[in-house]
Amino acid sequence: MDDSQQLPDDFLQLCRSITAKRPKTVIDHILQHGLITTEDLKTIYGYNHPPRAARDVREHGIPLETVYVTGSDGRKIAAYRFGDVSKARFSRLAGRTGLSKQIKDALVSKYGCKCFIYLEDVDERELQIDHRVPFAVDGEPDLDPENFMLLCGSANRAKSWSCEHCENWNNIKDKSICLSCYWAYPENYQHIAMRQVRRIDLLWEGDDVEVYEKLQELAFSMEKELPELIKEIIEQEINLNDNG
Repeated sequence: MDDSQQLPDDFLQLCRSITAKRPKTVIDHILQHGLITTEDLKTIYGYNHPPRAARDVREHGIPLETVYVTGSDGRKIAAYRFGDVSKARFSRLAGRTGLSKQIKDALVSKYGCKCFIYLEDVDERELQIDHRVPFAVDGEPDLDPENFMLLCGSANRAKSWSCEHCENWNNIKDKSICLSCYWAYPENYQHIAMRQVRRIDLLWEGDDVEVYEKLQELAFSMEKELPELIKEIIEQEINLNDNG
């Protein structure tokens, strides 16, 4: 079944403007079959987290609704199909790869080719543009580069999971809460997804790998978890400075 004949031309143009692999896969499948099941996403395309694939589509302004169908084993499973196309968000970024590139170039020029969360150097092709404040909370921001951040794939997935399980994302929808969150400004934050915790992401590379391996050996000999040992070493150093 080809559902595209029943859809408005501007909506189809928006669908076809999306080139990112995962949302494009979902959209193309729905255009051809009318819907895509969680089973399809896992068995045909290898996506083991269907809600994330659906979220990718929604973030591009394509409304999806969840329905339930019978899977191959006879059980009810979730499926996604287009929602009310009149609510499609014709984003200023959608389909405008030149504009996306301008934002990315501006961020790379100012901050370098590094992930904003893990602070590691990443090939520019592997860096992804992400909203500092999720669209689900505040909609589409002004196209000021500072409203966006560059993330490696791993950081983007971690941020997505944390945001999707945050009370602000699901119910409160307060932009100021996001702006004080680690996932928006890791260099200056008050909470992580509304939890009063703090974190540091450390990276050892090159010659530093030897230091990491020594720490790992020491943790094993002391029957401690590595993060526990590192925190103890930092605490000891702080106490020495306070008493010095």
